[in-house]
Amino acid sequence: MVSDNASDNAPTHGVLRVGFEDRLPPGRTALFGIQHLLALTGIWIFPAALGSALSLSQGDVGRIVQACFLLTGIVTVLQSGRMLRLPIVQGPTAAFLVALIAAGGSEGLGTAFGSMMVAGVIFMALTIPARRLGLFGHIARIATSPLVFGTLFVVIGAQLAGIGVSGWFGVPGTEGFGGPNFAVACVTVLTVLACLVFGGRGLVKHGAIVWGIVVGSLTAAATGLWSVPELSGSGAVAAPEYLPFGFGVSWPVVLLMVMAFLQAGTEAMGMYSLVGGWGGQRMTLDRTNRGLFAEFLGSTVGAAFGGIGTTSYPENAAIVRVTGIGSRFVTMTAGGFAIVLAFVPPVGLFIAGLPGPVLSAASTVLFGIIAMSGVQLLSTVRWDDLNLAVAAPAFIIALGVQFLPPEITESLPDSAASILTSPMMVAVILLLVLHLLVNILLRPVLERRAATATDEAAVPAPAAH
Repeated sequence: MVSDNASDNAPTHGVLRVGFEDRLPPGRTALFGIQHLLALTGIWIFPAALGSALSLSQGDVGRIVQACFLLTGIVTVLQSGRMLRLPIVQGPTAAFLVALIAAGGSEGLGTAFGSMMVAGVIFMALTIPARRLGLFGHIARIATSPLVFGTLFVVIGAQLAGIGVSGWFGVPGTEGFGGPNFAVACVTVLTVLACLVFGGRGLVKHGAIVWGIVVGSLTAAATGLWSVPELSGSGAVAAPEYLPFGFGVSWPVVLLMVMAFLQAGTEAMGMYSLVGGWGGQRMTLDRTNRGLFAEFLGSTVGAAFGGIGTTSYPENAAIVRVTGIGSRFVTMTAGGFAIVLAFVPPVGLFIAGLPGPVLSAASTVLFGIIAMSGVQLLSTVRWDDLNLAVAAPAFIIALGVQFLPPEITESLPDSAASILTSPMMVAVILLLVLHLLVNILLRPVLERRAATATDEAAVPAPAAH
C-alpha cells in the first residue's frame, strides 16, 4: 500500500515525466500554469450563460466572473497544496450552473447562492477529514453509477441547449441581428472544432473554447459588430463583492444544491483516484475526504461572492496525462493566477462584454460535449430491463416537465414549481430514487430468485423404478 506522502519516485507506468513533488523552472511553471487556466472553459463561458439566462447586467456578470476566478483559485491552491497534494485543477461545473439558473429564475440569485452556502456547509460536515466522520464516500456509492450520471449529463446538456443556439443571431433590434451575427457564431464554432480536431495534444486543443472565443471576437470586431467594452468605470484593482445579490435561504433550493454538490463531489472523487494512480499513489479515505472538504469549503466561500461551484476538470487532468507534467506546483501556480485575476475587475467586465453570439456559439459546443460525455458514460452500462426501468422514465419525464401547462405550474407554490419545472432537479430525484429501489434493493432479490430457479432446474429428477 502506498501512503499519503508516498514519493513520486514510485512507478508511474510511463505516464508522468515530472512527478507530483518535482519543481520546474519558474518560466516553465508559469507557462504550464497558464495552459491549465485556459483549459478552464467554465470560467469563460458559464458566467455569461448564467447572465444570458437570467437577463443580468454586464456589471453583475463581471462580478460573477471575479467570484469564479476567486473560487477556482482558492480550491485549486488547496488541492495542489497541503490538502490533497495532487495536480488537480477545479473550476465551475454545469451542475451548479443549471441549479443556479433554475433557482435564480424563481427565487433570485441571493437565495440561490445563499442556499448553495448552506448546502456547502452540509457537505463539509459529511467530509470532515477523519476516518469515522467522513460519511460522503458511503453516501456517494449510491450515486456514482454511470447509469445515474450518464443520464443526468444528457439531461443537463439538453436543458442547456435552450440558452445556446438561440443566441447565435443576437438580440432583435441591435446591430448585426440575424445573418451577420450568425456568420460570426459559425466562425466561432468552426474555430473550436478545428482546434479540437487538428490541435494535436497541446495548448491549441485543450484551449479550443478560448481560441474560438478569441477568433470569433476578432471577427466581430473586424466586421464592426463589436467593440471592446468600456472598462474605465471600474477600478484597476478591487476585491470581489461580498454577497453581491443579497442573501436568502430556501430549503427546496438547498435540496437542489445538495444534488449539485453530490454530482460535483462524486466526479471529483473519480478524478482524484485517476490522477493519483498516474503517480503511483493510492487515495486513502482520509486523503479523499481532505480533497472533498477543500472543494466544498472553497465552493461555500465562493458562493458568498457569487461564484459557481466547482468540480475537478477532466480537461486539466488530460493536460497532465498528455504532457506528463504532474508537478502540483504547476497547478498551484494556475490557482494563484486565478486568485490574482479575481482582484482585477476589468478582466471580469471584459469577459462579460464579449460578443453575445460568440459566447452563445462557444457555449453550444461546450454543452454538446457535456451531453456526449453522458452518452459515453451510458455506453458502459449493461442495458437490461432493470436499468432501462431506471433511465428511461427519468430521462423522458425530466425533459417533459419543460412543457407542463402553465395552469398547472402557476397553481403550485413557488418552491414546488421551481423543482418541478427544472429538468435537472427532476432527473436527479427520479434517478436516485429509481436506482436505489430497482438496482440497490430489487436487483439482488431478483438475481437470488433467478439463481435459485436455475439451481433447481439443474437438479436431475429422481429415476423411475
